[in-house]
Amino acid sequence: QALRSARSERERGGRSLAEAQRALSVNESELGELQERLDTARAQPGGADPDTDNQPRLAAEAAAARSAETEHKLTLRSRQEQARALEGRAESLQAAARSEVEARRKAQERRERRQREARVATGVRDDAARLAQRTDEALAIASVRREEAQQRRRTLEDAVRQARVAVQTATDQVRVLTDSVHRDELARAEQRLKVEAMRARAIDEYGIDPDNLVEEFGPHLPIPHVPHAGDSPDEAHEPTAFVRAAQEKRLRSAERKLAQLGRVNPLALEEFAALEERHNFLTTQLDDLTRSKKDLLDIVREVDERVQRVFAEAFADTAREFVGVFERLFPGGEGRLLLTDPTDMLTTGIEIEARPPGKKIKRLSLLSGGERALVAVALLVAIFKARPSPFYIMDEVEAALDDANLSRLITLFQELRHSSQLIVITHQKRTMEVADALYGVSMQGDGITTVVSQRLRDVSPQALRGPVPVAAD
Repeated sequence: QALRSARSERERGGRSLAEAQRALSVNESELGELQERLDTARAQPGGADPDTDNQPRLAAEAAAARSAETEHKLTLRSRQEQARALEGRAESLQAAARSEVEARRKAQERRERRQREARVATGVRDDAARLAQRTDEALAIASVRREEAQQRRRTLEDAVRQARVAVQTATDQVRVLTDSVHRDELARAEQRLKVEAMRARAIDEYGIDPDNLVEEFGPHLPIPHVPHAGDSPDEAHEPTAFVRAAQEKRLRSAERKLAQLGRVNPLALEEFAALEERHNFLTTQLDDLTRSKKDLLDIVREVDERVQRVFAEAFADTAREFVGVFERLFPGGEGRLLLTDPTDMLTTGIEIEARPPGKKIKRLSLLSGGERALVAVALLVAIFKARPSPFYIMDEVEAALDDANLSRLITLFQELRHSSQLIVITHQKRTMEVADALYGVSMQGDGITTVVSQRLRDVSPQALRGPVPVAAD
């Protein structure tokens, strides 16, 4: 707009200059005519009397022509000076316009680069969102599958349990049947052996045919008394007739005594091998669980030790820095950090004791608003010094401070600026005075927010370490 107004003014000056040059040329021509007339009049013979009537008029016209010429020359010179000034201003405005165009081009390039970076960041964010969504879907599917697998496992465990019960029942039945068959086979074998032995014995020892033996010693004959341990040797016992029930009773008694002796179990080796294999498996599993438990306990102990060590170091550094920072913010005061339970660093809390100069109180709840804000700032600065960071952002931390405390806080800001960059949101002018750059955020009547920046010190962005206040309207 300034360039356009300068160009318009230059055009008007050019037109005025052209008009002045035309008027000057007309006056010069008139002056030339008058000069010729004057020369002609002077060249006439002296005998003739000059025309005294026209002389005053001609002199007045010549004077008017000379004054007009002088005035037009002055006007021409002033117009020329104005034209040269306007040309210089136009050139400076054109240079400024070229600088502005170059700055706009660079700003456009930066904006395009930021847009490309924003598109890349948006793509990365979208990819991350899609990946997170796919991860959630996979997690949901895995959860469903895990529930299904657990349900199938429970079903299979129930089926296996039922099958084991059925197998155990069947095994018991087989064992009972096997025992019964074995008893029957043994009884038949014993009977056959007894019969054969009796036949062989009858033939070998007595030389009597078994049929004859049965005839002579069969159940139709009386049975002699069999002596027992409690019978008297002098007591006489008559032979008794064969009673099958009594003889079967004697047989069952003999079988019970034989059963007490036990039987041979043909499945004992297989059962022993199966139990031994299961015992070895359970022993191995127990050893694995024991080792896993030991490893987990070692890891937990190492993590607890590392957490305690790191926390103790950080607390010691912060407490040491807090003492120095508190003494600087409260000259003559005393402040320190304490642990509520020093014996247990994992569950301990932290207490802040603050005693401003001239007071005996130590609890934060009894301090004023400005003192509490300053104590909080002292804790933050102590943490900053104990564990430095590349930059810090502070939002109106000095709003409740007076001039003296503000001066002490600004001194701390100037110390921190040597190692970190500070971004401070403030309304305090003294804080703005120590900043390297100012950024003001303001809203006009149209409701549009604008940002106004001002560099207070000529430093490079790499060397910019001081506070950068952001003034909010």
